[in-house]
Amino acid sequence: MANQEHILDDKITFREVILRIRNWVRFFVGQWKLIFLAGVIGVGLGYLVSKFKKPVYIAETSFVLEESDASGLGQMSGLASLVGVNLGSLGSSSGLFQGDNIMELYRSDNMMGKTLLSPFDSSQLLIDRFITFNKLDQKWKNKVDFSAIDFSIDREKFSITQDSVVKEVSKLIRKSQLAVDKPNRKLTIIQVNISSKDEAFAKVFNEALVENVNSFYLETKTKKTAENLRILQSQADSVRVILDGSLTAYASSTDRIPNPNPLLQAGIVDAKKKQVDVQASSAIYSEIVKNLEIAKVNHRNNSPLIQLIDSPRYPLTRSEIRPLKGMVLGGLFAGILMVIFLYVTALYRIHIKAS
Repeated sequence: MANQEHILDDKITFREVILRIRNWVRFFVGQWKLIFLAGVIGVGLGYLVSKFKKPVYIAETSFVLEESDASGLGQMSGLASLVGVNLGSLGSSSGLFQGDNIMELYRSDNMMGKTLLSPFDSSQLLIDRFITFNKLDQKWKNKVDFSAIDFSIDREKFSITQDSVVKEVSKLIRKSQLAVDKPNRKLTIIQVNISSKDEAFAKVFNEALVENVNSFYLETKTKKTAENLRILQSQADSVRVILDGSLTAYASSTDRIPNPNPLLQAGIVDAKKKQVDVQASSAIYSEIVKNLEIAKVNHRNNSPLIQLIDSPRYPLTRSEIRPLKGMVLGGLFAGILMVIFLYVTALYRIHIKAS
């Protein structure tokens, strides 16, 4: 029973809530000079930030990714089966890149590292430009001696320090400068944005990254069908050489006995053997050529279409804080901070000092 009365005593009525709010409003109104002063200081700081903060440049590339359609190959497979051709081994399982996987390629260490080691201009690489512009050689001077590092050598010859620097730079770009997204999840348009205070770096890095990733995607997407195509072409060339040799041998054997005696069959046995070789080679070559032509069509159908829509051009889009916007945001932020400070201070006096 006593517990129930204690719970009832702790309840706050609506009237008490209104009174508390009114008391706090009066308190803050009474401190308007401090809040106003904080707002003025915030306005000044916001103006200074807008003036001295460097603008961020955004390089944007958008492209359409159209995956291959397997329906045409399915119809061709049905027709090919009528003539004894099996397309099951010629197709691609296509499970490696489906849906949004190409977007993850843009964030991978492999693609980021390959792009960073691409040339920025005739005198330096993209990673050298990033390190110089962002003054990483000064920030990391206690850990890395950049004067002794040459990123232009072969990647396989990199030291642990070089690989670590490439990974750390990739992490910085991936965390704060790279954005890969679909504007509309129902569409196949992909946007790749690079934001940087270095306008030239943003443009060149964006172009190199898109080129590297899309080339890798196309190569990997068609790798299996390209390998099948290469093997079939090699087999066709080999069988054609054998067929040509069999035709030459058959012609030579026939020329040796141009008019064989029909009563003596032993003289034409060799020519018959060569004729069988020609027929067998012709049948094998015919089947391989059919499979080769179908494999060529399959390879073309399996190749995805990547069509650029927009690419970065100077001048790039600028993202910066305008003086008016900086002043307004600075004043509001400083005023809110002062209100919070006064509120916490008042609570401290009421509850801590009073006890």
